[in-house]
Amino acid sequence: MEPKILSIRGARMHNLKNISVDLPRNQLVVFTGLSGSGKSTLAFDTLYAEGQRRYVESLSTYARQFLGQMDKPDVDSLEGLSPAVSIEQKTTSKNPRSTVGTVTEIYDHLRLLYARCGRPHCPECGSEIQAQSIEDMVNSLLAEPEGTKVILLAPVVTDRKGRHEQILARIRKEGFVRLRINGEMYHADEMLSLEKNKRHTIEVVIDRLVMKPAIRRRLSDSISTAVKLTDGFLLVQYPDSQKEQLFSEHAACHACGISMPQISTQLFSFNNPQGACQECGGLGVNQFFDPALVVPDQSKSIIDGAIAPWGWRSESTYTGQMLSSVAEHFGFSLKTPFEELKPQHQNVVLYGSGGELIRFHYQKEKREMTSEIHFEGVIPQLDRRFHETQSPMIREELAKFMNEQVCSQCGGARLKPEALAVKVGNWSIYELTCFSIGKLLEELPVFPLNSRERKIGEPILKEIVDRLSFLEDVGLGYLSLDRRSGTLSGGEAQRIRLASQIGSRLAGVLYILDEPSIGLHQRDNQKLINTLIELRDLGNSVIVVEHDTDTILAADHVLDMGPGAGVHGGEVVYCGDVQGLLESNTSVTGAYLSDRLRIEVPEKRRAAKGRKRSSLMVKNACTNNLKNVDVAFPLGVMTCVTGVSGSGKSSLVIETLYRLARKALSLKRNSYDGLDGGISGLDQVDKIVDIDQSPIGRTPRSNPATYTGVFTPIRDLFAKLPESRARGYTPGRFSFNVKGGRCEACGGEGLIKIAMHFLPDIYVMCERCQGKRYNIETLDIHYKGKNIHEVLNMTVEEALEFFQNIPTIQGRLQTLFDVGLSYIKLGQSSVTLSGGEAQRVKLARELSGRPSGKTLYILDEPTTGLHPADIQHLLNVLERLVEHGNTVVVIEHNLDVVKTADWIIDIGPEGGDGGGMIVADGTPETIAENNESYTGRFLKPVLERQLERETG
Repeated sequence: MEPKILSIRGARMHNLKNISVDLPRNQLVVFTGLSGSGKSTLAFDTLYAEGQRRYVESLSTYARQFLGQMDKPDVDSLEGLSPAVSIEQKTTSKNPRSTVGTVTEIYDHLRLLYARCGRPHCPECGSEIQAQSIEDMVNSLLAEPEGTKVILLAPVVTDRKGRHEQILARIRKEGFVRLRINGEMYHADEMLSLEKNKRHTIEVVIDRLVMKPAIRRRLSDSISTAVKLTDGFLLVQYPDSQKEQLFSEHAACHACGISMPQISTQLFSFNNPQGACQECGGLGVNQFFDPALVVPDQSKSIIDGAIAPWGWRSESTYTGQMLSSVAEHFGFSLKTPFEELKPQHQNVVLYGSGGELIRFHYQKEKREMTSEIHFEGVIPQLDRRFHETQSPMIREELAKFMNEQVCSQCGGARLKPEALAVKVGNWSIYELTCFSIGKLLEELPVFPLNSRERKIGEPILKEIVDRLSFLEDVGLGYLSLDRRSGTLSGGEAQRIRLASQIGSRLAGVLYILDEPSIGLHQRDNQKLINTLIELRDLGNSVIVVEHDTDTILAADHVLDMGPGAGVHGGEVVYCGDVQGLLESNTSVTGAYLSDRLRIEVPEKRRAAKGRKRSSLMVKNACTNNLKNVDVAFPLGVMTCVTGVSGSGKSSLVIETLYRLARKALSLKRNSYDGLDGGISGLDQVDKIVDIDQSPIGRTPRSNPATYTGVFTPIRDLFAKLPESRARGYTPGRFSFNVKGGRCEACGGEGLIKIAMHFLPDIYVMCERCQGKRYNIETLDIHYKGKNIHEVLNMTVEEALEFFQNIPTIQGRLQTLFDVGLSYIKLGQSSVTLSGGEAQRVKLARELSGRPSGKTLYILDEPTTGLHPADIQHLLNVLERLVEHGNTVVVIEHNLDVVKTADWIIDIGPEGGDGGGMIVADGTPETIAENNESYTGRFLKPVLERQLERETG
């Protein structure tokens, strides 16, 4: 009999304090609690890890050698555990070849649809091409009404220059009687002389027939003669109507001379040489060295380092002498600001002298020498080095000066012209992938297919529509199938995997999800919740780690972890139904849900002072789905950009505001006009900081201590200790990145990387130092009884107390504490930090610096992974930034952040093609009164509840 509960006994992973709890099976269970309280440890590091381990152990010894032996979680027992599937946020592929269509496998079904039902057209003239056998041609003509007159012609020359004497002679020799040349009939024996420099079309008259069933054999013989003479083509003229019809044994356009390849699924794959565009290799874009990045500050002269990759080489160097010779030859000065050089001189510096030789004066071994050279130019030289070098470091360095542009050959479609010329209905496969999922769901059921195509295509279309419906159900109807998977947020990627799991229709599985509501507007929340309920109703146990109020209230069972974070967490505060959570006096989560605790609305909004004078104006923004919008971002306040998922928030803020502002500031200008819009009003901004959720490092070496800079004063402190000075130790001795004090067995990583070939690399603890990173001599140095390893193993809270008397260290640690990261360890590997935690570490680094009062901070959904209590910490930090005169622009759905903003810009009204417009802008109160704004509809009751509490 199937157990009804999932029993956990003695869980002690990470900060879990020997907890024991029973969870109902086949229910929707939400794990909630403060950030760092142990939710993910219990869900992923305990339940999922043990489920996976048991599954691997059930496999054969041969299979296990490829999967490796997984560590057993620190738990006494787990009973009632089902096979586990983890749906996390960190699964998005950054491969530029990966798209929404390929990840969901919908594109594979589309390729099959086009291979079986596609109608090839000529890539040049657009005419439809059909490959037919001789029998097909006979049946097609006999299907004409009885008595129809036809003339069978063999097109031997089509629109080609020349006298074609050999072809005419061959026609006479083979006994054909009549010809049609350039539309006029001639007898084959006439001595024709065609003009050499004119284009001619020559067709041999094979037969004249009147359609009736009795002529099938003669018709078949005549068609065979025609296709043999023309290598597969037959032209039929209908004298009565003057209509003509071309038949072909091949998929080829006779008029253009273009042959179509065999139509297969590989032809429509941009990851296969058969289908990929030859220019871009199927990427849709080409990388190029951007002159604006090569010369970022055009106010500088060449001698002052205007050419960023080169800087300035003194005239004694080879490059310096060559540039001097080039300037002398073309008559310009290296001391002139680059922007003041004539366009032709700028072109010479960037792209070279072409075929023109330059007299090059240079010194070699104290001897004056002269030679004549072709000056290569900066950009050709960079391009050559990029393609010739074998060093990844050099490639990475050169890539800083590169940009992307849409492939000139395929226009971003990724495929060869032959693949794009195959159509189902009225669309090529690329045109279909550009549609949003919502629009595809409208178009596919009414696809114009004939009876044969519909019989073949119906089962394929059903599979496609089912998968698209699942994506629509989880709130992703605004995405298009050609969207790169690397551009998806963690929440979007997670919901795509969730949709795939629903499509699999599995039962009896334990699904564990990590905050699936990330990036989802309140309007679409119910779609996600319905999907989770459907997954449960299939007979699965669904565990969701979540802070979202709607998801918690929809749960069958809630587990609240706490009471604090890190060492103060790891205990079960509450376990039961939702009503009990709301009434619990010990649960902070319950207090926020029942409104006993709340994030207050500010008593007074900061004025958007002189909005037209003191604002950043973005004009004509048209990136992605933006519809040529103009919008003002007030300076000196916190602006929140809201809107439904896919409405264009990131396109406006990250890809337009940030990109244009960064470009203008690098050129030291107050305004900048680019291809996707322009910006002005940067005279009161001296720096722009994008605090995103990308990792603070990609290897175990990176950690919060090194990233925030607090590790430098800690190493200085250890180097000043009497024992260190006696041994001659410098601060470098306490760095795990340089030789001397680190463990050389692991190179100071504490872990050793094991290459797994076709599997991802894995890290195992170093046996020599036991993960401590340092050698024995370095670990002998103690400060207040702690060595450098033990300091790195402290939490921020512990370190703050430990270093309370050292201001240089205490100040930086305080900023980490203030952003709600009291529970993370100083030396915690950056690869273990969530996106939200990484974002807050970046915030802490910014806070620890000296505020300029003129910085523009941009944050993309900073509440990711945050409990309402942690959001209060975050808002306090943002408040500090704005109080110093800085400008904060936040992309956010969370209403606690939205209601505390000074200014709101709401984008929509819908996602994808239906978005990209400014629905409203103003204070939260203004937005709440706007009936056109979805954000306003959800914000209004929040503000009304606040007003009711204040009035009484």
